[in-house]
Amino acid sequence: MSDVLNPVLYADDTSLIITNYDSQIFEKEINTAILQLNRWFNSNLLLLNLEKTYFLQFLTKSTNATDPHISYKNRQISSIHSTKFWGLVIDDNLSWHCHIDQMIPKLNKASYVIRSLKPLLSFESLKMVYFSTVHSIISYGIIFWGISTHSKIIFNFQKRIIRIITNSDNKDSCRDLFKKLNILPLQSQYIFSLLMFVVKNRDFFKTNSDVLSFSIRSRYDLHIPAVKLAVFQKEVWYAGIKIYNHLPQPLNNYHVIFLNLKRL
Repeated sequence: MSDVLNPVLYADDTSLIITNYDSQIFEKEINTAILQLNRWFNSNLLLLNLEKTYFLQFLTKSTNATDPHISYKNRQISSIHSTKFWGLVIDDNLSWHCHIDQMIPKLNKASYVIRSLKPLLSFESLKMVYFSTVHSIISYGIIFWGISTHSKIIFNFQKRIIRIITNSDNKDSCRDLFKKLNILPLQSQYIFSLLMFVVKNRDFFKTNSDVLSFSIRSRYDLHIPAVKLAVFQKEVWYAGIKIYNHLPQPLNNYHVIFLNLKRL
């Protein structure tokens, strides 16, 4: 089984996804795809920068890394363990550890800004600073990295900043502080963002009644695909369906939930 997905073009970057269970065919398809891609570049007066061209091999715990020989014009294309794609740092086992590490200095700066402005601004103004700095950082791509075990680090940063805004002690519980500020804790923000993703892309999801030939009680629930890999069960598509199906009726009607969530 093999699959060569269409290239993703963005600004001066091009990304290509190739899958194959056979390592030899896999290597052949990669080299063929690079040749075809370069022909397209030449036809559109573009050049492939081999010095900035790499490949990233996604792995699971049960698979071993292969060492494909990928080259173009006698130049070897190197392998990397992580890469940035649309502002997200993707690593080869999708742990999101690299992306979260990159967020830490940004949140440190945001924490310093809020601490410095606290004596000068009102409570409501500090909230505005929070949403323009901290919230914009932690909400971006949270549907991908929010379920990672490393996300606890980001939650600790969020609690620290919440305590700064409310002038609370480091040992104070943040549960009531989040309510006071009307700010979602990290995991609640993850669930909210994941639900919004499903709602906005509802037409791409199938219900049980669309897939099954017989009627069941949960026929209006979104159909959960049968998967074995734990890494897939943690990703956006599968996790979004699971959370969406736990919504009470009639909230799992996507027209209703879209109106309710938009109103928040």
